[in-house]
Amino acid sequence: MKTILNVALLSAGVLAGSLSVAQASQGTVTFLGSVHSGACSIKPESVDQTVNLGAIAKHQLQTGGKSEARPVLIELQGCDLADLTDNTVTTTFTGAPSAVVPGAIGTVGGAGGIGIMMTHGGSAVKLGVPTAPQPISAGDNTLQFGAYVQGVATGDIVPGDFSAVANFTLAYQ
Repeated sequence: MKTILNVALLSAGVLAGSLSVAQASQGTVTFLGSVHSGACSIKPESVDQTVNLGAIAKHQLQTGGKSEARPVLIELQGCDLADLTDNTVTTTFTGAPSAVVPGAIGTVGGAGGIGIMMTHGGSAVKLGVPTAPQPISAGDNTLQFGAYVQGVATGDIVPGDFSAVANFTLAYQ
C-alpha cells in the first residue's frame, strides 16, 4: 500500500512539474559593453543617455534666442592615473552639424530653424574639437557640460518635435 501511495505521489509530482513548465514564459537577456584602454570606465548611464531639453516656446528662440541650458553629465568610475602625465581628460563631441545654426548640432523632426548648442565651462563646445582639459582624480569623476536649443538668427522657427544625436570621445592625458 505504501509503495502504491509513493508511486501515486511521484506521478502527481511529475504531472505538476509538467504543468508548471507548460505555463512558463521565455525571454532573452542581452548584455552589451566594450573594453578599452582608457584610464577610466564610463558608467553605463553615461554611455547612452537622453537629455530632455523641454517644450520650448517658439518666441523664446526667435532672432537667435535660446532655451535654458540643461546639464549633460559624463560619469567616470574607477579612474587609474598611473599611466597619465597631466591627470586630465578632454572630450570631443561630434554630430551632424546644423544647416541653419552655425556651430550647432543639427536636428531632425518637424521643428525647424533650430540647432543644439553644447557648453563646457560657460564656453560653446566646437564640434570635432577637444574641450579644454578637465582635471581628474583617482576613483570616480563627473564631467559637466550643458546643452540648449538655439534659434536661427534670421528666419522662422518652425514648431514641432525634434531630436539630435551627439557622440563623444574621451582622451586622457
